[in-house]
Amino acid sequence: GRVKLGTTSVYYSKLRANGDTFKADGFVSRSLLDLFSNFTMYLNDPVNGDAFQQHDSRLQQGLNAQYTHPQRLGSAAAVLVVGSNFHDNEINVSLYPRQGRVPTGVTTRANAHVTNAAGYAQESVSLFRGRLLLGAGVRFDGFRFDVADRVNPARGGVQAAGRWQGKGSAAFTASHRLPFTLTANYGRGINSVDARGVAQKPDQPRLATTDFYQIGTSSNFGRVGISTDVFLIDHSNEQVYVPDDGSFEFKGPSRAYGYEAKASVAITRRLSLNGGLTKIGNAFFKGGDHRVYVDSAPHFVANAALTLAAWQGWSGSLRMRAINHYRLDGDDPSVAASGHTVFDLGIAKQIRHGVEFNLSLDNLTNRDYYETQNYFESRVAPMAPVVARIHGTPGYPLAVVVGMTFRLGGK
Repeated sequence: GRVKLGTTSVYYSKLRANGDTFKADGFVSRSLLDLFSNFTMYLNDPVNGDAFQQHDSRLQQGLNAQYTHPQRLGSAAAVLVVGSNFHDNEINVSLYPRQGRVPTGVTTRANAHVTNAAGYAQESVSLFRGRLLLGAGVRFDGFRFDVADRVNPARGGVQAAGRWQGKGSAAFTASHRLPFTLTANYGRGINSVDARGVAQKPDQPRLATTDFYQIGTSSNFGRVGISTDVFLIDHSNEQVYVPDDGSFEFKGPSRAYGYEAKASVAITRRLSLNGGLTKIGNAFFKGGDHRVYVDSAPHFVANAALTLAAWQGWSGSLRMRAINHYRLDGDDPSVAASGHTVFDLGIAKQIRHGVEFNLSLDNLTNRDYYETQNYFESRVAPMAPVVARIHGTPGYPLAVVVGMTFRLGGK
């Protein structure tokens, strides 16, 4: 594919004498994307093939403002935060059948103008000398979708949508002598369909909500820090990737639950070990006459890192990331993607003041693995039978990068 991107941004901050802070930032971004894909070979067109080009050209502008006000509510210390966001997208989104790099027709071409304005407020309160921390917030997002379809004008039009979001949190430490904290959190987030989904599926919902519930613990005993939690996630609509045309769609309400654990150990002043894991107990769509499971997402994710910091001029880290095998079909558990465990190594050595040697080895063990895997029908040749099969994008093999860093000026 081809990608071009340019961004200009500006930031302003003002700290007042009473501790109040005002921050604002804005940006303008221009991007061009052309992605050339060929997943299904000759499934639909045995003569010309099914290769296609996705085009996305957009101008984006954004503005954010936030005001922070420390205060006291009786004997309790509190912090009030209010703010607003505005995001504007002017998008030309297109989909073309192609041969080589030459379009042979037009499947989708539309101008989508999507705007998002939001306002929010939240209050954080510290009680009982910091042993109880409470927080609550509310936010409203309003969206406007204006689509001009250049292929089928009847599919265009203007739609508006808005959602309220709330959040709350509590953290309780019985005694500062015993560094053990109980936490409880709730939050709602929203996500919208992408520009291609707006143009191709004008009748589907524009917004989905996610409600997140979490109960956990955290503790810090000298050089060891541990945190654990259990969680429940409810989606009003699960966002699903459609590999045939590279788009996203909403697919019914779903629920997932599981647990997380994280730990860090300071082995010495210079050497530390940290890691974490997330395990999904189950993820499924709600309703229907039988249970359909959410597919195309791993149920186990883990990471770890052994880090060396500033030891006789040396620093670096050995990092691990892993996922388990996962189902690719909501009804058939035998259709599964393979998991992987990948190690990366990065080393830096200060040669002298302002000069540093860098070495990185990605996929240190040269493991064969797939970054993405999808399951759908395709052909391997124009006259071959149509077969449902797993399609994978290979991960990078062992990659070695050697470099030098030169720092000019400064202390």
